[in-house]
Amino acid sequence: MTNVVLPGSRDVRGTLEEPDGEPRAIVVACPPHPQDGGTRSDQRLVAVSDTLRDAGIACLRFDYGPWDDGYGELEDVHNASRWARNAYGGPIGVFGYSFGATLALLAAAEVEPDAVAALAPTTRLADDLDALETVDSLETPVHVLYGTRDTTADWEPIVERARGRGDETTALSADHFFLGAADDIARAVRTFFEATLLASA
Repeated sequence: MTNVVLPGSRDVRGTLEEPDGEPRAIVVACPPHPQDGGTRSDQRLVAVSDTLRDAGIACLRFDYGPWDDGYGELEDVHNASRWARNAYGGPIGVFGYSFGATLALLAAAEVEPDAVAALAPTTRLADDLDALETVDSLETPVHVLYGTRDTTADWEPIVERARGRGDETTALSADHFFLGAADDIARAVRTFFEATLLASA
């Protein structure tokens, strides 16, 4: 485990988890809403990070900089993804949960990761932060995971759009907080990133 200060105009710090051997790829993990306590220590992000490490994939979990209505936070994802790309030079994936899932989809349009996985994304954060519209423009593989009892995020349009693109979706018997489902989430995300990132690594 290594602490990382990410470049950029905002104070953004992360935790880098690496496998014992040479990493074959890296995934950037975006936490849920910071105003609701979302941090890089989120149990869903940690479970994904641990499972990816076991698969030979490094994972960078980070905390957003000062709250900026989603705009600064999106830039944080851009900067974290660029850092990961420059540091490793190999395949890169982006994963996010809730608010972070929406940012992961939005960021993918600019940073062009090799794959993106979104757990419980919401359709948009603002009129000009529209993840549903962004999904249509992505050329990268997308995996959307959702809770069938989730009434917090409006995930349905994203799932429908992903299915229409032929992307992978995973339904979990859970509400928005996925209590007790962290291992199932981690396994599904690992399987997706192994297939999309390691095939060409």
